[in-house]
Amino acid sequence: MNIPKLPLGRMVEKLEEWLTLYFGPVFDFIHSVIGGMVVGIETLLTFLPSLVVILLITALAYWIGKWRLGLFALIGLLLIDNLGLWGPSMQSLALVLASSVLAVLIGVPIGILCAQSGKARNIITPVLDFMQTMPAFVYLLPAVSFFSLGVVPGVIASIIFAIPPTIRLTNLGIRQVSEELVEAADAFGSTPKQKLFKLQLPIAMPTIMAGINQTIMLSLSMVVISSMIGAQGVGAYVYRAVSQAKTGAGFEAGLAIVVLAILLDRLTQNVLKIKHK
Repeated sequence: MNIPKLPLGRMVEKLEEWLTLYFGPVFDFIHSVIGGMVVGIETLLTFLPSLVVILLITALAYWIGKWRLGLFALIGLLLIDNLGLWGPSMQSLALVLASSVLAVLIGVPIGILCAQSGKARNIITPVLDFMQTMPAFVYLLPAVSFFSLGVVPGVIASIIFAIPPTIRLTNLGIRQVSEELVEAADAFGSTPKQKLFKLQLPIAMPTIMAGINQTIMLSLSMVVISSMIGAQGVGAYVYRAVSQAKTGAGFEAGLAIVVLAILLDRLTQNVLKIKHK
């Protein structure tokens, strides 16, 4: 039996053309906002001399994670600076921070919606499954079509790839709040807003922070992939080293990414401890 092939690819391309034609100004606005955000973060990270920024980050790491994390931050960041990768690393860090912040700002409200509405959860969960299983390279194609080459499509692709953990764990954390506590809040006449912000979110915060931590790590994993569409940073050094078979240069750039990954991971894991100091 010869079954005709479904024209899914052509349908997607038609949709892409339609969106580009009728929503071009919207994409231009998003491009300006995200591009300005990344440039602002990068400027903030590179405005001061690298040694001053290293000392500030070390102080922050010591405050959040005590002396071990502070020592790691000092040694790791000094190593990045010594390898001549400070500027590219800050470019990559700006991309990661921008995509993570946007993913959290979008993901937490959606997670709250999923926790409060079964219908919304049933609709959004398959979409999250699709986003997590679709290869990250596929996200780059429409992102480039809508936002051209550069850091902005890299941020967009990172958001799509990294946002599911924040949504899932926000939903899970709120749903795991004890029913007895929720009923007690209702009995005392709490409004839905008071119940959410004074009961459910504080109790669910450790779970939500675990989702944010995973989102940051997934955003960082997109650094090298984003370099394929023109995003600058240490990921571009890794991509260039792979394409030119330069093992040493690739190891140095990869080590810089590892330092950033461990530092961001430990900072987000320990950030809740500030309340107990």
